[in-house]
Amino acid sequence: MAKNVFLASTDQAADKTALAKAFINSCPCQGGKPGYFQTLTDNPDNPKFAELASLLGKTPRDLYGLTIAEAVDLLNSGQKAVLIEEILGRYARLASQFEAVIIEGGDPNPLAAFELQGLGAELAANLAAPVLLLSGGDLALAASGVRVFKDRQAEILGLVLVDGANAAEAAKVEVLKGVDIQSVKASELAQLPAQWCPKIQAYETKVVTPKRFEYNLIERAKANKKKIVLPEGDDDRVLLAADDILRRQFADIVILGDVAAIKAKAAELGLKHLDKAELVDIKTASFRQELVDQFYELRKAKGVTPEKADAQLHDRNWFATMMVKAKKADGMVSGAAGTTADTIRPALSIIKTKPGCSIASSVFLMCMKDKVLVFGDCAINTNPTPQQLAEIAVISAQTGQAFGVDPKVAMLSYSTGTSGAGPDVDAIHEATKLAQESAAQHFPGLPLDGPMQFDAALDPKTAKGKMPNSKVAGQATVLVFPSLNAGNIGYKAVQRTSGAVAVGPIIQGLNAPVNDLSRGCTVPDIINTVAITAVQAQ
Repeated sequence: MAKNVFLASTDQAADKTALAKAFINSCPCQGGKPGYFQTLTDNPDNPKFAELASLLGKTPRDLYGLTIAEAVDLLNSGQKAVLIEEILGRYARLASQFEAVIIEGGDPNPLAAFELQGLGAELAANLAAPVLLLSGGDLALAASGVRVFKDRQAEILGLVLVDGANAAEAAKVEVLKGVDIQSVKASELAQLPAQWCPKIQAYETKVVTPKRFEYNLIERAKANKKKIVLPEGDDDRVLLAADDILRRQFADIVILGDVAAIKAKAAELGLKHLDKAELVDIKTASFRQELVDQFYELRKAKGVTPEKADAQLHDRNWFATMMVKAKKADGMVSGAAGTTADTIRPALSIIKTKPGCSIASSVFLMCMKDKVLVFGDCAINTNPTPQQLAEIAVISAQTGQAFGVDPKVAMLSYSTGTSGAGPDVDAIHEATKLAQESAAQHFPGLPLDGPMQFDAALDPKTAKGKMPNSKVAGQATVLVFPSLNAGNIGYKAVQRTSGAVAVGPIIQGLNAPVNDLSRGCTVPDIINTVAITAVQAQ
């Protein structure tokens, strides 16, 4: 993504548009000027868009996300996620054409209500853009603005006080401590880029919001579109998710079920895009016999007869898994109305594990407010042996890295380091040693340590006291639980108490992607799992 900065202001006394133009004319970029983008505008016919479009070789429409009226309509209809998605998409199209982008927050007067809701701050966080906040000099107003952005996980690049209090006075305000503050006169705004452009270029964003993660995931899926089969065509959630996936065009979809019933339900739900899905009745599919014959050949050594093969493929999960095996689909997502075993058993029998993997395992990608953590195994292996835990640790690190997580693996226990003893702790010591040996061969340089408690894994202060010499403690991103009991409780506890978005379970170690859903899954859960599956299939 392009280097960027989000210019916001607390009041009209701070002219962020003038500053944006100064950045465009002053910031050095290879091959031309930085791009310009405004998130929300009250006036799409504002002459500045025509002026900047001419300067940058774009159309005025390229330079803003949505109008205030469009945003109001989306918010009032409960579609805030669509609002953010639309702005992210328009920004991404522009950002792909520039080395850097100057992002201007919404117009201050008509946007006052939105700013109270923190929408501007949410957009900055989701755009992964550090914020340079301008304020007319009122310290209370400046502090309030910084707090709004920080509370919504936006990163503050700096605060510029225009014709107001000096930086030394501002630095004494609690919420402003540690913020890079500068005082200037309004006439000096044009001089700011010389000081701030190097800081923008050097800045590395640390925050990954759930919406940012989802957006990046879907963009990756779009880049090499795959076909995913959904066996549970009688579930409204599955149909709603499929409709949205087809609207966003990041995967091709096959839905299994009674074709007439699916079409009738789509009409009842008002779905506008489901006609783009491939609907398959497993009883009458044109390729049914082909799958039955292949299944018989695969399983005849296990005593399966042609008759038994035909009977087995009247089960929708077995049929869908055979579609993946026969390359009539690239991956499968199921489980909205069934158990994990219903989804995984056919995959283990037909698709099997990859060479070098003795087991299939699972992880959840836990999208916290500002980062993504990997939790495993929380869905499949009940009481893994030390050898299996070691395998889960390394493959979970590989999965995390594949989805943009910098892996640092903590082998969890009720004891940290050498503070405790007993069979359970001894097992984690052994698993840690085996995992480190495996990582040396399959993932050189992987930081991996244990045993450690959950707090020691994530909290730097606790880690400093309990495991001061560890390269993982206090900064772990991949957490390996000792058992399914611990893992399942752990991910649900974090999900329900922190508001984290849990994406998964993601099944790892199979020759082709098959992923499970919780029976309590939501439509967004299904959408994210399909996106994960599509990326795995790439």
